[in-house]
Amino acid sequence: MITSIDLRDDPATVAEQIDATLQQSGFMLVTGHGVPAELRAEVRKASRGFFALDPAVKNRYAATVGGRGWLPTGVEANGYAEGTETPPDLKETFAIGADTPVGDPVVDDAWFLPNVWPSEVPALRRTLLQYETAMRTLADRLLRACADALGLETDFFVPTHPTWTLNLNWYPSLGVVGEPEEGQYRIGPHTDFGTLTLLDREYGSGGLQVFTADGVWVDAPYDPDAFTINVGDLLARWTGDRWLSARHRVLPPQADAPDEDLVSLVYFYEANHDTVVHTLEPPIGRTAHPPVVSGDFIRERLDAITIN
Repeated sequence: MITSIDLRDDPATVAEQIDATLQQSGFMLVTGHGVPAELRAEVRKASRGFFALDPAVKNRYAATVGGRGWLPTGVEANGYAEGTETPPDLKETFAIGADTPVGDPVVDDAWFLPNVWPSEVPALRRTLLQYETAMRTLADRLLRACADALGLETDFFVPTHPTWTLNLNWYPSLGVVGEPEEGQYRIGPHTDFGTLTLLDREYGSGGLQVFTADGVWVDAPYDPDAFTINVGDLLARWTGDRWLSARHRVLPPQADAPDEDLVSLVYFYEANHDTVVHTLEPPIGRTAHPPVVSGDFIRERLDAITIN
């Protein structure tokens, strides 16, 4: 069960709902978030403008997984992060990320690279920068509510110089990508890597599914006004598996909707690159995990999903 939580409700009620639903599924729908629908629509429109460009033009902005720019179909298979071998994911991505350097070239080259901005779609830069500001504000607000839910200091989970990635994922139609291979998805089964993922999705027959505690794949509930929020591996470890980092996937294009193409706006929030994550002790935590450094932990998983 995925609960819908209205952030305009009483903070104590919100905190109680967050703890209950993240223990149960690791996913929640969030309304009352204050992000204008018009901004979300503008980002999606600009995204489609980029993905409609000729592949040779998009290739000028080609990047590697975890980098800044365009990732074509064929370079990423998310199932490998959990050890599930799948064909490449049937998607294209345009990604931006944290770009404020810390002054250490080694760190900056790994985590704070400059973003690239396609001159062919000038609206992309303006709208994405506005959207990212809104996403970080919302992510920090949610992390404060998460801390309140566990009786921690309000800013316990909030980073000061975080790593993050904002992915624009385009899931092309069946006519564009062709018949999927056996076991091929728009995004293969996986769990996310960071603290929270903030997803603005479009509904479709080849859409998001969640793996339930009963071991069944089910379609994720959809509300056009809500963000879909899920716990990442880092936050699950931090809470000692009190909160779940739930498996999910995006189905391939379906035969009953061959012309369907979807665009998802996915904000992956993490921690400071050098944050050492120690599992919270009982009664909060339930499983003791060895400490991990956020940047090392995330990098290992990015490398795992990269197809060379």
